[in-house]
Amino acid sequence: MSSISYVFFGTSTFSVYVLEELFKKNLIPMGIVTFPDKPQGRKLVLTPNPVKAWALTHNIRVFEKRDEAPQADVYVVASYGRILPADLIYRPKYKTLNVHPSLLPKLRGPAPIQGAILHEDKTGVTIMRIDEKMDEGPIVVQQEVTFDTWPEKYSVAERKLGEVGGKMLALVLPKWVNGELPEIEQDRAQATYTHMIEKSEADISNDSPEAALRKIKAFEVWPRARMGELIITDAHMEEGALVLDKVIPPGKKEMSYSDYLRGR
Repeated sequence: MSSISYVFFGTSTFSVYVLEELFKKNLIPMGIVTFPDKPQGRKLVLTPNPVKAWALTHNIRVFEKRDEAPQADVYVVASYGRILPADLIYRPKYKTLNVHPSLLPKLRGPAPIQGAILHEDKTGVTIMRIDEKMDEGPIVVQQEVTFDTWPEKYSVAERKLGEVGGKMLALVLPKWVNGELPEIEQDRAQATYTHMIEKSEADISNDSPEAALRKIKAFEVWPRARMGELIITDAHMEEGALVLDKVIPPGKKEMSYSDYLRGR
C-alpha cells in the first residue's frame, strides 16, 4: 500500500487505464467508488463496469454509493460520470483531483475525447482540483498528447490519454500532498463544452467527407457511425473523398466494404 491514502472514483475503460498506471507505481487506492452492476446483453445479465471488474481482480474494496467513500488524504476522479457534492469534494485533507482528457478549459463536460476527435486538431490531459462547477476548478498540471495520426479512433485515443493521465497523476500525487504544486485558474473566456453523445448524431449521410470520417472515429465504440441501417466501422480519405473500409450490414458481422458490395 502506498504512503498516500486515496479513494478513486471512476467507471469507464479510461478510468482503468489511469488505475493501471497508478498500480504500476505502487499507488494503490484504499477503495474505489463506482456504479452498481447493470444488466447487459440479450439475457440482461448483471455485469460489473470496467472499474468494478478491475477492483475485484485486484482485491480492492468497492463502494457503490459515493457517500460511503472512506476518509483519505485525497480523492481522485477519472471518468466517474457524476458531479460530486461539495461535502464530498472537500472531505479529504487535500481535497479532490480530477483527471480530465482534454486541454482545459477546452472541452469541458462529459465527452471530451469524442469532442476532440470531432472538432479539434490537438488534445491532451489536464489534472485539476475539483470545485462545485463542472470542470471549472484550477489546473494543477496539463500535458498535450500527440498521436501518429489525427483524428484517431476513440479506442486508441482513450487508451493513450488514460495512460498518460495515470503517469501524470503518479507524479502529481506526492507533490500535491506536500504542497509543492501551485494552482492555475482557468481562462473562462477560452472555455468550450461537450455534451452527452446521442444516437441521432451518428448518421453521416449528409456530412462532408472530413466530418463523416471524424464521426466514424469518434463514435467507434458507441453509437457507431451509420448510413441508414449500414454501420460504418472504418474508413479513410483519398483525394478528398471518403473511402469506406469496413461495415456492419443489418443482422450481419463486420466485413470489408468491398465484400458488402459484392454481396449486394
